Amino acid sequence: MSDHWTETKLETITYVKNEGGPTLGYSANSGVNIIVEDGFAFKDLNKDGKLDKYEDWRLPAEERAKDLASKMSIEQIAGLMLYSAHQAVPASHGFFTASYNGKPYSESGAKPHDLSDEQIKFLTQDHLRHVLLTFVESPEIAAHWNNKVQALAESTGLGIPANNSSDPRHGSDASKEYNAGAGGAISMWPETLGLAAAFDPELVHQFGKIAAKEYRALGIATALSPQIDIATDPRWSRFDGTFGEDSRLSADLAKAYVDGFQTSFEEESPSDGWGSGSVNAMVKHWPGGGSGEGGRDAHFGYGKFAVYPGNNFEEHLIPFLDGAFKLSGGTEKASAIMPYYTISYNQDQVNGENVGNAYNDHIIGNLLRDKYGYDGVVCTDWGITDDEGTDITRLFPGGRAWGVEEGYSVSERHYKALMAGVDQFGGNNDAGPVIEAYRIGVAEHGEAYMRARFEQSAVRLLKNMFRVGLFENPYCDPEQTTRIVGNAEFMTAGYEAQLKSLVLLKNKGNVLPIKKLKTVYIPKRFRPAGTNWIGFPTAAFDGYPVNMDVIQKYFKVTDDPETADFAMVFITGADSGSGYSKADAEAGGNGYVPISLQYAPYTAEHAREISIAGDDRDVLNRSYKGKTVTTTNASDLEAVLRTKEVMKGKPVIVSLQLSKPSIVAEFEAEADAIIAAFGVQDQAILDIITGEAEPSGLLPMQMPANMKTVEEQLEDVAHDMEVHVDSEGNAYDFAYGLNWSGIIVDDRTKRYGKKK
Repeated sequence: MSDHWTETKLETITYVKNEGGPTLGYSANSGVNIIVEDGFAFKDLNKDGKLDKYEDWRLPAEERAKDLASKMSIEQIAGLMLYSAHQAVPASHGFFTASYNGKPYSESGAKPHDLSDEQIKFLTQDHLRHVLLTFVESPEIAAHWNNKVQALAESTGLGIPANNSSDPRHGSDASKEYNAGAGGAISMWPETLGLAAAFDPELVHQFGKIAAKEYRALGIATALSPQIDIATDPRWSRFDGTFGEDSRLSADLAKAYVDGFQTSFEEESPSDGWGSGSVNAMVKHWPGGGSGEGGRDAHFGYGKFAVYPGNNFEEHLIPFLDGAFKLSGGTEKASAIMPYYTISYNQDQVNGENVGNAYNDHIIGNLLRDKYGYDGVVCTDWGITDDEGTDITRLFPGGRAWGVEEGYSVSERHYKALMAGVDQFGGNNDAGPVIEAYRIGVAEHGEAYMRARFEQSAVRLLKNMFRVGLFENPYCDPEQTTRIVGNAEFMTAGYEAQLKSLVLLKNKGNVLPIKKLKTVYIPKRFRPAGTNWIGFPTAAFDGYPVNMDVIQKYFKVTDDPETADFAMVFITGADSGSGYSKADAEAGGNGYVPISLQYAPYTAEHAREISIAGDDRDVLNRSYKGKTVTTTNASDLEAVLRTKEVMKGKPVIVSLQLSKPSIVAEFEAEADAIIAAFGVQDQAILDIITGEAEPSGLLPMQMPANMKTVEEQLEDVAHDMEVHVDSEGNAYDFAYGLNWSGIIVDDRTKRYGKKK
């Protein structure tokens, strides 16, 4: 045995520790052996008995990537360009059906961490190596599953490991939109909008460092985050996934977030910041998706257009150019970028095309690649190459090929995106269309050109895998995973961040804090049955809107307002839906309706007569002027007003859960105190109410005075609404918040607040 390395075994994984170098991990069943050179150990991934450049961890990532790319077949590179559809562990919890040995999971006898038939196929036959992970039954099971994935990947071809990834999974509620991996045995933090409400880059950097440790312990090496679109339209359903509407705050927090994730703090980390503790950050969504016309979202065809009535396209780039592309931690730039589904309407200054951003040669090629010099991975959002489904209101089945719905085959869509500068296709498990896109390119440009184009993308993709150490050791120690993920230290840090995210909007007569063990009345909440954002049905709810076991640790509880000392009403922001109505379309309308931020029925008197964007093949004028919508949670407004009446002058405290701005004018005067929350545990709200913690959060967006100002604001412009002024004379503007002493004025408000 060499003086420079030692070997240990854990179950079926062998670990080799290099002195002054990385620890190698390989499966006993993969066929991989160790090569010794200059007294150091290296993995013989392609099993040829010699040390290839890509197997030599002493070489720079780019040199290794170029060597490996040159050895790969077109079929293998095509597989590298795939990014899987959403994978749950076990697969029975996912959006899509899966089988184990030809049977449903419940009938198969498979273990939760076993690979599904579909996973085995895309790893072996399609050479897929980028896997999107959602729900996991437990951290330990996730670790075992990762090890099975990696052992299978390592055993085939050139031994290229899997690069597992995740959407944000540190929120407190797994049922929230775009948050399928959240909740459970992992540290719980506020939503991204809540992190923004703390106005604290250091806090966001701490989150990134902790989240990266938990991700790597789960076998996750890429984060499909942060979402750094500036949310300049208050109606957008993805508002809470952003850092708010301000470009400067978003840039600073984007930089802190990506630095926290990508910078490795492990001992063997090189000077460039990358190492075995790093997690690639895929920032989204270039060039910004927060200006959808009417606030509609581009997951659906009715929201495909981003518009710029304020000619403010350039500001939407600031979080990328001054944040994610100007890092402080050594890794220089976010390693991957995801364009949004949107058609950035009339922004193609070269070809004049109105096509989805991933297809747009100006948006990707001229701007991102050439003008701004970005040479990292560009990965499409999920499902952009598939045909649109027959039901415009459902996410599945169907794709989001906006602007190329007609006149392009699936393979031609892949080719068009590749030629625009895209490297990877989100939500595609099938290498066939990518291989066919290669053939299209060969016919047009020749074999040498297309081989070079494929290798260019392969090098970008492989660099991200080499830099985080996946080729050396992609395996997890399940026991260590259990110790790391959701440990007490990380849970405490997340909870403290939740406290810092809460914004005290109103505190009439300093009614807060309230002493513990007072008697509280809490009205129940009613929600009718409906559908969620995906289009799946949701059950009706009639019950307490908060965990009563937690409440009883702080207060006595009564159902009789007469005997209560005060009341707490838990509500959410007004929700009128997506901006499209099948019923309106079936009745002969164009299908387009307002998105309302008020609780009472709303008629769009101040909307545009003619929409900015439209589609000849669908609806050219998408105006909803004069149409009326109702909210699904009008009962929240009724609950506040009714509680004020039955409490007969005793304090009414409102906890307002926000995913985007909301119009509070309908109830604000009836509330003695209002706390705005952005995805926190019930306990955090109660710790503020009782004075266990002092509120310090600031609004990361404006709260509009009425729907007139919402309709008249420009979708692409921030800070352009008339804001609500409450009964105490306080304006609910960007960077506003109260503490026990009154309106907060500190270094944060001086840096980010509106200049008077």
